Amino acid sequence: MTKRWRSLGIAACAGAALAACQSQGPTKEEAQIASETIDCDHGGLRLLIRFTEGEARILMPDGNRVILYQVPVTTSAAVRYTNGLIELRGRGLDFDMQQDRQTVHMICKPYEIPKPKE
Repeated sequence: MTKRWRSLGIAACAGAALAACQSQGPTKEEAQIASETIDCDHGGLRLLIRFTEGEARILMPDGNRVILYQVPVTTSAAVRYTNGLIELRGRGLDFDMQQDRQTVHMICKPYEIPKPKE
């Protein structure tokens, strides 16, 4: 077998393996992360919030990552997170974010894992 045919065979196998991986769907870890994440509209800008043990990890529209820490609240079934500069309050999919003394009500939905490109 010539070097050229061997290279083409390896490339074909790699392409088939990559296609198989993409069509399998999300891993258990990816599905778990997605179940802990919400997708929010913050005044026309998109941000993602992942809730972990005692933290809300936010991917801001500009690509920056912000971590807020859970603090006690007086109302039941509500949550509050802050880092001293940004505050997030709400329950379920109903959240308000306060930053620079401005509060914005966010429209949130469960995060959906993007479908693989074909």
